[in-house]
Amino acid sequence: MTDNATESARPSRELIQSKIDLMIENLTTIDDPEGKFLLHFGDIVVDDKSWKVWNWPQGVGLYGIYKNYKLTGNPKALKVVTDWFDNALAEGSPSKNVNSMAPLLAMACLYEDTGDTRFQPYLDQWAKWAMEDMPRTTGGGMAHATIQDPHLEQLWDDTLMMTVMPLTKIGRLLDHPDYVEEAKYQFLIHAEYLMNRTNGLWYHGWNFNRRDHYAGALWARGNCWITIGIPEFIETAGLKKGDLVREWLITLLNRQVETLAKLQDESGMWHTLLDDPDSYVESSATAGFAYGILKAVHRRYIDQKYAAVAEKAIKALLGQIDEKGEVQNVSVGTGLEDSLDYYRNIDRTAMPYGQSLTVLAFTEYLISFC
Repeated sequence: MTDNATESARPSRELIQSKIDLMIENLTTIDDPEGKFLLHFGDIVVDDKSWKVWNWPQGVGLYGIYKNYKLTGNPKALKVVTDWFDNALAEGSPSKNVNSMAPLLAMACLYEDTGDTRFQPYLDQWAKWAMEDMPRTTGGGMAHATIQDPHLEQLWDDTLMMTVMPLTKIGRLLDHPDYVEEAKYQFLIHAEYLMNRTNGLWYHGWNFNRRDHYAGALWARGNCWITIGIPEFIETAGLKKGDLVREWLITLLNRQVETLAKLQDESGMWHTLLDDPDSYVESSATAGFAYGILKAVHRRYIDQKYAAVAEKAIKALLGQIDEKGEVQNVSVGTGLEDSLDYYRNIDRTAMPYGQSLTVLAFTEYLISFC
């Protein structure tokens, strides 16, 4: 295909920007008035869907929208983030766990930009909790302790995005190099136990007591946290060329992306179980892969040829956005289970992270026009 043909087939900058604005506007209206997607754990009820809740879906959402603001100066994006924190701080923060720490990443970014003193004690106390009180597994990994279950002796790839990334940002921001060193170690130990050495993909989780990966699920969204997390971590931690952790992580990213390119569906999407073409294609993971691959291409961490893989995903995602700006085919919160059928049967609905990961991917794609 010639360069001219490639260019003519590309979505326009104007189309991408209009979809970003539509998705951001839709994000703030997401809720679950009938309670269809509430998660029940005994007496504990968890709302992963509604925008105003303080939890990991909203944390990922906030970071994606904040990144759009930083890269484009979009005032609508900034207002969404600042309004959310104004409301959240007025209501008070929840108990500390691996998932509820996720909003601290966007909070740290806002503190860096604004110096808003309201944020400083939250950043300080939550980071201290992660360093000193968060349960550790054998070998010192962060156990994926949630509000409903301490998940002792369990490593999940989600942890790197939900807790390790905020800890990294806070460490740089508040001059705690020991936090950054801890974050580097967490990437190392999670890679040791979660990465499949044959294909470079990552398992959803590992249990030190059982010595297994449960169903052995090569789950798409779990993998996208790695595709996003490695480039973001290198940048956030300030790892320079020659840093051994940086170089090793880039090697792992290359191995993962090489396999992802082979497993991309003809549609441009990825399946929720990456190696199972009969499982449904899923939008949030596809957006996460598109963003991580594009950022790695732009930072020269991976071969430039993979930009075509990301662009194919961007085109596919355009078809997943309805007229209201709602991203379709987003799987809901997914636990760590023994059956692959569990992953195949996870419900799909609009979720904050589906919106924001697609915004993130589209925002990074705008750089391709520069």
